[in-house]
Amino acid sequence: MSETITNNPTEEKGTISVNMENIFPIIKKFLYSDKEIFLRELISNSIDAINKYKHLALIGEVPKDENESEYVVEVTLNKDENTMTITDNGIGLTAEEVKRYINQVAFSGAEEFLKKYKSGNENDQIIGHFGLGFYSSFMVAKKVVINSLSCQENAEAIRWECDGTPEFQLGKGTKNKRGTEITLYLADDEKEFSEETRVKHLIKKYCDFLPYKITVDGVQANKQKALWNEQPLSLKKEDYLDFYDYLYPFSTEPLFWIHINVDYPFNLKGILYFPQLTHELDMSKGHIKLYSNNVYVSENTHELLPRFLTVLQGGVDSPDIPLNVSRSMLQNEPHVRKISSHISKKVADRLKDMFNKEREEYEKVWEGIQAFVKVGMMEDDKFYDQVKEAIIFKTSDNKYKTLEEYLKDNKEKAEGKVFYTSDTEAHANYLSLFKEQGIDVIILDTFIDSHFINFLEMKNTEIKFSRIDSDISDTMIDKDAKSDIIVDPETNKTGNEALEEVFKSSLNMPNLQVKIENLKSNEIPGMIVFSEQMRRMHEMTGMMQQKDPGFMKDYTLIINANNPIIDNLKKLSKEKDKSIEVELICNHVHELALLSQKQLPNDKMSKFLERSNKILELLTKSN
Repeated sequence: MSETITNNPTEEKGTISVNMENIFPIIKKFLYSDKEIFLRELISNSIDAINKYKHLALIGEVPKDENESEYVVEVTLNKDENTMTITDNGIGLTAEEVKRYINQVAFSGAEEFLKKYKSGNENDQIIGHFGLGFYSSFMVAKKVVINSLSCQENAEAIRWECDGTPEFQLGKGTKNKRGTEITLYLADDEKEFSEETRVKHLIKKYCDFLPYKITVDGVQANKQKALWNEQPLSLKKEDYLDFYDYLYPFSTEPLFWIHINVDYPFNLKGILYFPQLTHELDMSKGHIKLYSNNVYVSENTHELLPRFLTVLQGGVDSPDIPLNVSRSMLQNEPHVRKISSHISKKVADRLKDMFNKEREEYEKVWEGIQAFVKVGMMEDDKFYDQVKEAIIFKTSDNKYKTLEEYLKDNKEKAEGKVFYTSDTEAHANYLSLFKEQGIDVIILDTFIDSHFINFLEMKNTEIKFSRIDSDISDTMIDKDAKSDIIVDPETNKTGNEALEEVFKSSLNMPNLQVKIENLKSNEIPGMIVFSEQMRRMHEMTGMMQQKDPGFMKDYTLIINANNPIIDNLKKLSKEKDKSIEVELICNHVHELALLSQKQLPNDKMSKFLERSNKILELLTKSN
């Protein structure tokens, strides 16, 4: 279509220029994934128009309006006529600009403006592409009318009208103040967008942090200021907590937060909060809101965060993040990966800073964040190197220590091992032994810990983790006690070997590993120990099969020769008429050891109770 372009309109009709490069903005039903974003696009255009006017007035290219009280975007609703009108006091449009940026959709007003004028003010950036965003209005409107008056001297108002087809009308408008007024005649099935409550909700969702006032029927509907645009040094703890409460009403206080403010090698601002979780790796909490120049884009930000940090909440704003044409999702480009890596580094820096400067506070939040930190270390070598010095472990006496601190404090007694428990209740007997010997025991009871200690051992070959039920430390053995190693000439067995046979025979478990030790504590008659390597293999197999490993048969029964019960058992085993009592005691010692480890199978519980009753019966008879 051939046209003579002028600044002042003449009554004319024509056909919107559409070619293969710009046909998709016209196919309104398929361009955007959600029709409600038309409001975001139109308000963004209004903000662009205000920013353009401010810049041109500042450099003297257009007359400055000395009587301007404030810049504002007004949304006016008319339920009776089913219309929505969006008005701004920005740069306005000439007839030439309407033909170029509306009729010839292939052009991008924002791109062309930026090429001509490079603004140094980061708050006056151009958000979108006017032609693309404008046509999203036809997803909800059966007709759109533009009334506009340019800020240029001697400009005349223009009026443009289109019913969603390539046909348009362009003529003189009625607007007498600088700016643009866009009226949407909503489709019959889109009446929700003439409802004040619905429109206010959409403005809060998409346009809450735009820098100018946005009103709905005269009442301001946006907050205007995003906390990430402020300088971190100017903010207090209360500011961050208030902002979190604004973003996530009725949520519990977050564990900590990270303020991001980067301008090189990319522009990125944001505040990320680590929420309190109901259970380990509770991903339901994670929602990072993505903004571009303060305009809400999406919560589909998985590419922007490492997998182990998807629990984070808050918002990030970057004009440099590449988006698809509808701005609804991230594009998988190296730029996004760089931003993801930077966010990971900022989290690591925050953890280290808390560890070094706020150790007490850091220990308070550790239980809530440890699973994510451990997963991150295993998934990202760079993250591991950044935070490895800040990893702490809770001990059984409720203290926190790094690996370095643990090895230093237990240098002589721990024999270079890191002793741990995965269940303080099941390992109560073992814990008491370690406590008596002054050996620290760390608690590793998250689902990720079995993988994590394997990972740490690979990274630090000089460190070995040993669960407290996997072996008896030499420090717990009473080396001064006399062991029964005298060989009986009749059986050709030592006293210890004979006692081992008594247990194997009484338990009817000839292949059971039985070991006699003189423990320093005389309170425990018997203990179960599992091979660390075999137990880890069982656990890994159980996890891979997605079922509990169940009762583990590869264990050793430790018999404490210093215990009075065992001492009495030795004597009873030499009496021929005490075989029933010996069998009862051996089984009871064995099952008590299993029970303390929560390893007594359900099908053996009835036998255990039955033997317990018999023992009580024998005790009462003897008295």
